[in-house]
Amino acid sequence: MGIGELDREAHVPEGRPDGAAGSPRTLAEALRARGNDGLAALLRARPDLLGPVPNDVTQLATRAGTRASVVRALERLDRFALQTAQALAVAPDPAPYPVLLGLLTGDGESDPRIAEALPRAVALLREQALVWGGDDRLRLVRTARELLAPSPQHPSPTGLGPAVAEATAGMSPGRLQEIVATAGLPSTHDPVSAVAALTSLFTDRARMGALLDTAPPEALAILDRLVWGPPYGEVTAKPAPPVVWLRDRGLLLPVSPRTMVLPREVALHLRGGRAHRTPEPCPPEVGTAREHRPAVVDGAAAGQAYAALATVEELLKSWDHGGPQVLRAGGLAVRDLKRTAAALDVPEPVAAFWLELAYGAGLLASDGEADERYAPTPAADDWLDLPPAERWARLATAWLAATRTPGLVGGQDAKGRTLSALGPDLDRAAAPEIRHRVLLLLATLPPGAAAVPEDLLARLRWERPTRGTRPDPAPAPATTTGTGAEAGPSGPWASASRAAAPPPADPRERLARWALDEAELLGITGRAALSTAGRALLNLPLDAAARPDAEGGGVEPETAAERAAELLAPLLPEAVDHVLLQADLTAVAPGPLLRPLAGALAVLADVESKGGATVYRFTPGSVRRALDTGQSASDLHAFLAAHSRTPVPQPLAYLIDDVARKHGHLRVGAASAYVRCDDDALLGEILADRRAAALRLRRLAPTVLAAQTDPSSLLDGLRAMGYAPAAESAEGDVLVSRADAHRTPPRTAPAPVPDGPPRPDATLLAAAVKAIRAGDRAATAVHREPAPRAGSGGLPRTSAAETLATVQAAALTGSAVWIGYVNAEGAASQRVIAPVRVEGGFVTGYDHTADEVRTYPLHRITGVAELADD
Repeated sequence: MGIGELDREAHVPEGRPDGAAGSPRTLAEALRARGNDGLAALLRARPDLLGPVPNDVTQLATRAGTRASVVRALERLDRFALQTAQALAVAPDPAPYPVLLGLLTGDGESDPRIAEALPRAVALLREQALVWGGDDRLRLVRTARELLAPSPQHPSPTGLGPAVAEATAGMSPGRLQEIVATAGLPSTHDPVSAVAALTSLFTDRARMGALLDTAPPEALAILDRLVWGPPYGEVTAKPAPPVVWLRDRGLLLPVSPRTMVLPREVALHLRGGRAHRTPEPCPPEVGTAREHRPAVVDGAAAGQAYAALATVEELLKSWDHGGPQVLRAGGLAVRDLKRTAAALDVPEPVAAFWLELAYGAGLLASDGEADERYAPTPAADDWLDLPPAERWARLATAWLAATRTPGLVGGQDAKGRTLSALGPDLDRAAAPEIRHRVLLLLATLPPGAAAVPEDLLARLRWERPTRGTRPDPAPAPATTTGTGAEAGPSGPWASASRAAAPPPADPRERLARWALDEAELLGITGRAALSTAGRALLNLPLDAAARPDAEGGGVEPETAAERAAELLAPLLPEAVDHVLLQADLTAVAPGPLLRPLAGALAVLADVESKGGATVYRFTPGSVRRALDTGQSASDLHAFLAAHSRTPVPQPLAYLIDDVARKHGHLRVGAASAYVRCDDDALLGEILADRRAAALRLRRLAPTVLAAQTDPSSLLDGLRAMGYAPAAESAEGDVLVSRADAHRTPPRTAPAPVPDGPPRPDATLLAAAVKAIRAGDRAATAVHREPAPRAGSGGLPRTSAAETLATVQAAALTGSAVWIGYVNAEGAASQRVIAPVRVEGGFVTGYDHTADEVRTYPLHRITGVAELADD
């Protein structure tokens, strides 16, 4: 017998809300009975209900029952709260609290953890308006029941099938009587009684046990295969005897000619009354993989933070005069990503992370020109002028809030197109929440402790079991291990076993793994443990571990970033203003150089190696590059003498003087291009050189050669032959090569893709609750109906004289009246007002609907009615 699925849906009808005395009959009544704090808690947990603010409680209840809102609310439940809702979906409607507890604990010994956690789960479901009613009549919102009830198209995690009443719907009365008789029950007079008799048998532990004791072993084996789901099985045209035995007694019911289903009541008996195989009332604990001294963690994190700043600075510098072109579809070409990775000396996935980080922080953008290219923004110059710790804080806060996900670079979207760095379709709305949650869970461990990765991921799966179930595009093999494994930071994230492991299928788990790697690269964590600066960045206390549900200490994000920068600043190496010149034509920077010194030295020398001490090498080409900027040999000698703690070596002085003597001896200008030199012997030497054949030179005069190429190509060709030519202007002056930095127009950082509406603040919640209460009072106010008028619709209709007399009387007595009002746009509404003054064709009074004093033109009032005495 193979396990299959049925094509038609098994619907679980909702019972009629005929609640007991004192119990709310509708969700609106349950919400109306809440206090203001209860309504505020609902709106805080489900902010989508505020767009726009509901007119009254009835509209709030209607909106809370819509499919989109309920799905969003279910996605934000933890695993046990969701298991509780799933149990209610298969329980009778309404279900008493003991029945719900029995579905989670079973018939055996009660699990004290479930009994302790269930009140919290029910209270959470009540707070979010997914469950209403007292403990004697718990009701699941109809939409939630339809979403969570098991069906062939949408199997429930409970693995349960339809109830007997649902599975036998449409079955002939004769067939029902045959099943009743074979099960050993007395015959009934109608199908309803037959279904009730079968249900009573299957829910009676003693009688059901006696029936199963007579079952063949093969039949029990079939039940064992179906009991935990899926409950559907396919049969042949001539079922085997064990299947026939089960079918004849209703233990398997047909839902199609070839498909049988295990009724819910039978499955619950075989399970011992449990709706779930493994209830999870408590979140998994996050274990400690390794412990370090907090000072070691902070030092490692500070070192990585410094490396992050150096990498971003180098990226900006490499694109200072204009970066790669923007693809037509947006983003960076694969070859440009490879070049950037080679320039930064990192793997491509890590290069994608740095690119996305700079882009998300507003430091890189497209210039918007016809030949569109990427380039630093004006904000990049402001960022470079900040102290190092503040620069790091800017990057870290931008990463925490960004929805762009670098780990997806190299994968494919739904249409099979490759996702490129800086391109579209990289936003994942859940990324900021997961990053914060990963770091908050690390903060629950003792300072300096690194978490067990699998424990941390299991905790995230428990907290949001249904969130992010939409599959993301699978990343390419180069990025499946995240960034940290290729970058090689210390800690368990770079292990070989993890690098070889396949990418997790759960999108949230993949986002969490990437968050761990990226936090390590950025220096928020060190040795896989949260640093002190990282804790401050999250608004967490520094002297004790934060609670898992901590949401910060009420500190503004700017203040938190400043606090993190203050903690990180003493740990970063201080910038130095000198280098150590050596006889092998190198200079060693014993630490990070001041920006002006670093910029000048980068022109005069080439970087040979990086690390704690950067090594620069002087070459003829680098010296010529400095001379091209307009500096003289004496300027270079003075610069080195002023910034070196060691004497200028003689080989370096000779190198500068030798290149300076040759620099500008040859002049290149535009004819198409020409070479001019006072030494005609040197020009003859160039003409005789075979390497000059590609330049197609010819002598125009003893001191002038013409070339059929452009001046820049001619300059490059002569320099490749070992000469040091200088460019010449049309007036015969030497052109000073000053590379102007290319900047985009002012650009704002990309806005994160919102994950639903923002969480409302206390002021908005108070105003919304006040408006809902006022609208509810106006909508439920009892009034005396005036005499009906033709075409009056739902608004009261009185003559102008009657309207004026009634509001004047109400103003004198201080009573409230019910009016119909049409505003200037033609929108009609009903309002309850207490008139205070009537004059000049206007009535001024306290509007209970708007909860404020308002003035209405009398000619726009369609009619007025007095409120009922009660």
